[in-house]
Amino acid sequence: MIIKTTAIRKWRGWRAGIFLAREHTFLFFPWSLILRQPSALIFGIIVLLAGAACTNGTSAAGATAGGGRGRGRGGDGGGSVPVVTTKVTQRDVPVEIAAIGNVEAYTTISVRSQVTGQLQQTFFREGDSVKKNAQLFTIDPRPFDAALQQAQANLVRDQALLSQAEAQLARDAANAEYQQVTAERQAELVERGIISKDLGQQARAAAEAAAATVKADKAAIASAKAQLVAQQATLDNAKLQLSYTAIQSPINGRTGSLAVKVGNLVTANQTELMTIAQVEPIYVAFAVPAVHLPTIKQHIAAERLPVVAVPQDADAQPVTGQLAFIDNTVDVSTDTIKLKATFGNTDRRLWPGQFARVTLRLATLSNAIVAPNQAVQTGQDGQFVFVVKPDSTVEQRPISTGQRVGEDVVIDNGLKPGETIVTEGQLRLEPGTRVQTGSGREGGAAAGGRGRGGRGRSPSGS
Repeated sequence: MIIKTTAIRKWRGWRAGIFLAREHTFLFFPWSLILRQPSALIFGIIVLLAGAACTNGTSAAGATAGGGRGRGRGGDGGGSVPVVTTKVTQRDVPVEIAAIGNVEAYTTISVRSQVTGQLQQTFFREGDSVKKNAQLFTIDPRPFDAALQQAQANLVRDQALLSQAEAQLARDAANAEYQQVTAERQAELVERGIISKDLGQQARAAAEAAAATVKADKAAIASAKAQLVAQQATLDNAKLQLSYTAIQSPINGRTGSLAVKVGNLVTANQTELMTIAQVEPIYVAFAVPAVHLPTIKQHIAAERLPVVAVPQDADAQPVTGQLAFIDNTVDVSTDTIKLKATFGNTDRRLWPGQFARVTLRLATLSNAIVAPNQAVQTGQDGQFVFVVKPDSTVEQRPISTGQRVGEDVVIDNGLKPGETIVTEGQLRLEPGTRVQTGSGREGGAAAGGRGRGGRGRSPSGS
C-alpha cells in the first residue's frame, strides 16, 4: 500500500489543497475544508488504510480457499444443470368442448283431475317411483256411477222404442201391401163394369194411405236409431267420467310432493295434485360458444356425438350419453347455443336440477404428438421448448400448439415422437447448456428439487 500526499496549488481553477492517492482510490481536500475542519484530512487517511486492509484480507482468504467464482450457469465450476425431462409421445387425442350443464327431467307431468269431486284415496307415498298406468288417486265415484246407470237405463228404453217402431213398420207394410192388391183388384172390376168407380177410388186411396203410413214408420225407426246412438254416446261419456275418478300415472317416473290431501274437493282441470318427473332417460342441458356451432353441425350429421357428464356430488363418476338436441336460436346476449344430451340414467346418478360438468366430444385426432403443458414456454418469438440432444445439451426449438387435453397439449409442429424435452428447470437454461436429466416427479426429487432455480446460481445455493 502506498499513500501519496501532494500539495496542489491550482487544479482547474480550484484553490490549493491536498491530494491523497492509493492504488485506484483518490481523495482531494481543498485548503478551505482543511482549515475549517482539520479532522477531515485525518478521516480520509483512515479510510484509505481501512480499505487496504480489507483488500489484503480478502485476497488472502481467496488464495487460501484455492477456488474462484463459479463459472457457467450451473454455478459449480461449469457442471451440468439438473432438470426434469420427459419423452414426446404420440397417441389418439379426443377433440372436446367443456361446459357446465344442468340436469333436466326428460318429461314432467302435472297431475290434475278431469272431474270435480272429493279426493277419496291415494295409492302412493310422496317421492315414490311409479310405473305407467299405476293408480295414483281416487275421486268419489258415486255421482258418476249414478249417471252411468241412468244412461244405461235410457239406452235400454231407446232400444225398446226402436224395436216397437220396427214392429209397427212391419204391420203397416203388410197392410199397405194388402191395400195395394185390393186397389188393383177393384180397378179391374171397375174396368169390367162390375163395381162403380167410387169403390175403385176408395180402394186406391186406402192403398196410398197405407203406403204413407209405411213411410212414417220408416222415419220413426230412423229417429229411434238416432236416439239410440245419442243415448249410447251418453252412456260412453258416463263411463268415461266414471273412469276419470281413478287417476293413473301416464308415464314411468318419480312423484313429487302431494299438493292436495285426502278429503279435499278437487276442481276439474284446475287443481294440481302433484307432479311426476321422468328420470329414465334424462336430459342434461348446456351451452357452448356459438363459434363451435358449424363444427357441431358438421359432426352430428355424420354420427351421434358422445357427451360425458360428471355430476357435482361426492361420487363424481362420469356418465356417458349422446347429443340429442341443438337449439334453433343463438342466444344473442351471451353468443352461445343451447344443447341437450340424453342419458339412460338407469342407475339414477343424474337428478333433475343438478349441475354437472359436461364434455362434448367432437372428433378424435389420430396419432397426435403430445407433450406436457409445463414443457411449453413462451418467449418474444412465440412458444418454444428445450429439447435435450444426445450430447446432453439443450436446444431451444420453436413450436406451435393445438388442442389441450388435461395436463397435455397437442404439438402441431416442431417436435417428433420420442424426443426428450425439459419439463422443469427451464429458467436456468439457454441454447447449448449441458444438463443432468431426470424424468417425472421422481427425477426432480433426485436432482435436489432444483429444477426451477434462478439463472447463474450454483447447485449449493451460494
